[in-house]
Amino acid sequence: MNEIVATLYRQESRRVFSTLVRLLGSFDVAEDALHDAFIAASEQWPSQGVPANPVAWLVSTGRFKAIDRIRRERRFVALDEAAAQAEGVADEAPGWEQRWDEREAIEDDRLRLVFTCCHPSLAEEARIALTLREVCGLTTEAIASAFLIATPTLAQRIVRAKAKLAAARIPYEVPGAAERPARLASVLRVVYLVFNEGHSAQAAGLSDEAIRLARLLHALLPEPEVIGLLALLLLHDARRDARATAAGELVPLEEQDRSRWNRGAIAEGCALAEAALSQRGFGAYALQAAIAAVHGEAPSAAATDWPQIVGLYDALLLIEPSPVIALNRAVAVAMRDGPEAGLALIEPLLPALPGYHAAPAAAADLCRRAGRLHDAQAHYRAAAALARQEPERRFLLRRLAEVRG
Repeated sequence: MNEIVATLYRQESRRVFSTLVRLLGSFDVAEDALHDAFIAASEQWPSQGVPANPVAWLVSTGRFKAIDRIRRERRFVALDEAAAQAEGVADEAPGWEQRWDEREAIEDDRLRLVFTCCHPSLAEEARIALTLREVCGLTTEAIASAFLIATPTLAQRIVRAKAKLAAARIPYEVPGAAERPARLASVLRVVYLVFNEGHSAQAAGLSDEAIRLARLLHALLPEPEVIGLLALLLLHDARRDARATAAGELVPLEEQDRSRWNRGAIAEGCALAEAALSQRGFGAYALQAAIAAVHGEAPSAAATDWPQIVGLYDALLLIEPSPVIALNRAVAVAMRDGPEAGLALIEPLLPALPGYHAAPAAAADLCRRAGRLHDAQAHYRAAAALARQEPERRFLLRRLAEVRG
């Protein structure tokens, strides 16, 4: 019987959690309620049997456990108010359990929570970090790496963001249609960063979830940047099977077996990228998708249209100037004009990207191509020390061994 509970936890815990957040108005209270509900299920179901609607049972049990917990603690007046508020939800909406499945079938839980956490009262980086940690389940270390900041700094931002939401009594509710555009940029970045984490960690589940959310966003808000993001994710994911060997070792883009690329995903991604660029108001995601489309359409690495890619990076830098984009443009320039031309652009960027392993990795690769093997060794060592994912670190160490001879 407890196997059933464990399976349900894996499959439905986020769904139950999101509903408890809406009912109880607090992530912390909902988290405790979620665990209490599943503990109760493991204790009661073996003797009483699995209820007809186990998810609704868990939500209802978790809600009442939360009310009991709040009343029992009774340390602050605010907690009593929270209990009263939690009690009032079901009173105002009798029969919610019967309508629960119908409501959940229409709207996606995680996407609702992403919109909820991306509240405009928080600074953009704080709301994105909070959402990635609390809703998407990324580790603090992974989020800090994505933001190129120290882990303790990122952790403090998340704590402050949660405290601000609690102090301001900002409700955890789904924004209306008029409020969604103000949160859309943050929501798109959350989805993008979830995909990036899955892509770099070879975690197919995260990548698939990001694409699923991007498709839902596309159906909800088919705007140029939403279209561009979906296109970008599909085009990158199309190379999934060719990015690593059967043993999990990374294969760089130029060495990948392009017959293993998902041509259906590339065709869909290219069509979406073209659609995004054909509309007014396209931005960084649409341009990144266009760059990925050029790679996806190239029959071989040698046939890649690097001048077009450099031109797209020029446009991207105007919209979103950042050292990471400048680094990617420098690599494209190197592929068009030679490694020394790229190194002249990359080397000044290294101090601006102290914790980003891709910067010294790019410099190492270009030094290797230019025959500057001593410099390549130093950059490979630096990149390997910064790499967070083990396959990336092993790849860099293999390259280091090659340039040592």
